[in-house]
Amino acid sequence: MSIQKHTLNTSKWIDNYADYLYNYSISRINNSDLAKDLVQETFFAGLKSANNFQGKATERTWLVSILKRKIIDHYRKINSTKGQAEVRMNFYEAGESEGSWLEERVPQSWDNASEKKIENAELKSQLEVCMDRLPEKYAMVFKMKTIQEFETAEICKELDITSSNLWVMIHRARVQLRKCMEDNWFNN
Repeated sequence: MSIQKHTLNTSKWIDNYADYLYNYSISRINNSDLAKDLVQETFFAGLKSANNFQGKATERTWLVSILKRKIIDHYRKINSTKGQAEVRMNFYEAGESEGSWLEERVPQSWDNASEKKIENAELKSQLEVCMDRLPEKYAMVFKMKTIQEFETAEICKELDITSSNLWVMIHRARVQLRKCMEDNWFNN
């Protein structure tokens, strides 16, 4: 039994794979311009590494694996400290407290150290209670990403989920945590 060795036909990539790769990308990124850019970067990376193609997979499979890495790199980049500076966190949706904070710019610490310790202990305790109320998978993903600082790719591989699925779970966990904290901490 001989194994078929696949070859690359780079002149046909756009005609054969552009739409498929775009649809794959848009379903994970949800930004048309960025999805197009990632497909273009995939083609460039494929051309640059064409000499490394061993023919064990089809062209499409090989290009999809490059695109997956591009998507992971995108999420890794926006999740870096530099990327977080642009992420706004809304805490209240209406009323006097309406507004948002940049993640890097949290309120300044209080001068009274003993009050701060008590406040932090109570806050931590309430946050743990709220985290215990999350669905198990949401809590696991949230802790791995936010507390244990695992890379997106590691979490996705470990839990056998896509990066877009991971970000949806993290978003939902944050929304539920915010609601729980508002109901049980900030409004008391």
